[in-house]
Amino acid sequence: MAAEVGNPVIPGQRLGSIDQFSAGLGTYVRQRHIYASLVGYKDIISQAGQLPKIQIKTGNVSCNLPTIGKVVTAKVLNVNPRFCRVLIICIGTTPLKEPFKGTIRKEDIRATEKDKVDMYNCFKPGDAVLAEVISLGDPRSYYLSTAKNELGVIFAKSTAGHPMVPISWTEMQCPHTEKIELRKVAGIKYWTDS
Repeated sequence: MAAEVGNPVIPGQRLGSIDQFSAGLGTYVRQRHIYASLVGYKDIISQAGQLPKIQIKTGNVSCNLPTIGKVVTAKVLNVNPRFCRVLIICIGTTPLKEPFKGTIRKEDIRATEKDKVDMYNCFKPGDAVLAEVISLGDPRSYYLSTAKNELGVIFAKSTAGHPMVPISWTEMQCPHTEKIELRKVAGIKYWTDS
């Protein structure tokens, strides 16, 4: 397997066709062409019996990127009736040097009763959420899902500013004021593994 590092590239720059290359880290495919999703250097890796792989290298090290199926930790930035915006701060248990933007859409919060979801009863700005990457989304944001039981809010502060504890799948409680607030809470697997 031989590697060839090429010219500097910027996000959105066309790198090649999927007929000639396979897409690697730091790239995405749109209409049969491979594009850069990062600033870095085009890196072509020859693979025996396969198409050469194009990936983007930043500096001397390859980037840790959210990929489809990975579980990420994200911080909720804002919430509206259709989706919430988040910053992806960890992939698995690995913290990121620079966060990525993400979106959790209303239809990706629960596996059932999607039409009954109220975004404001699921997340609040400042919440920490476990979510799965389901799509590379658009060039500005990854699409995330919390539609599995083990995914959802893992840390939230009450309106009084105290960390809350989960009491059900849909509720967290402030231990100081005993006020209950609604959230889409991560399932029991998260709380027993930590």
